[in-house]
Amino acid sequence: MRRILLTIEYDGTNYSGWQKQPNQRTIQGEIEESIFKSIGERVELFGSGRTDAGVHALSQTAHFDLNAQVPISKLAYIINNALPDDIVIKKAEEVDEDFHARFSLKRKIYLYKIYNSPNKNAFLSKSSAWIRENLDINKMKEGASIIVGEHDFKGLCSSKTCTLNFVRTIFGISIQRQGDFIFIEVSGSGFLYNMVRIIVGTLVDFALNKITLNDIRIAVEYGDRSRAGRTMPPSGLYLKETIY
Repeated sequence: MRRILLTIEYDGTNYSGWQKQPNQRTIQGEIEESIFKSIGERVELFGSGRTDAGVHALSQTAHFDLNAQVPISKLAYIINNALPDDIVIKKAEEVDEDFHARFSLKRKIYLYKIYNSPNKNAFLSKSSAWIRENLDINKMKEGASIIVGEHDFKGLCSSKTCTLNFVRTIFGISIQRQGDFIFIEVSGSGFLYNMVRIIVGTLVDFALNKITLNDIRIAVEYGDRSRAGRTMPPSGLYLKETIY
């Protein structure tokens, strides 16, 4: 028995998220089925975390235990041959038997892409979020400075979040403009349900003067979701990197 770590890239547009669900196409389900088709062994994937419907990944990671004596050097190629074109195994490697894709994780980095232009683009609707009003990234950075650090993030996650512990650490938020695109990277110890999309939505609404700096402080310090910003669409969100 070998423990295998996969590094995975996917376009989440056509899927109901990462986690397997009855009668739904999911990333986890597609990969597990492709492993069975290509290797003949039923396995269970354990991901670094879940991504929601429509969310993408540049570098998701997941592990599984494998009995079949398949050369590791050929494993990614073999699985990819059975996968749809919008899911790609970038790398397969053997790891220690006590490694866990979720519990061994030290930090994650998410990327959010905003197409900031007065003109809508038909080719970008599934890969970014469109904001027509001009966004001041310096103002967004000012709002981000309040969010960075260890906080109870109850005010910056969905009310549907199922957890008793809302404390997470945001190590940094990077905001850059390149032409009509704004790229926001959020690095953290872990993330709650819709947390990154709400953080970005809060920075967007602050830049558009729909909420104040004090609203962000109250959302962070007192867990008041009503004082934070919108939940951005899933199309602009990418799991960029997992760090062990």
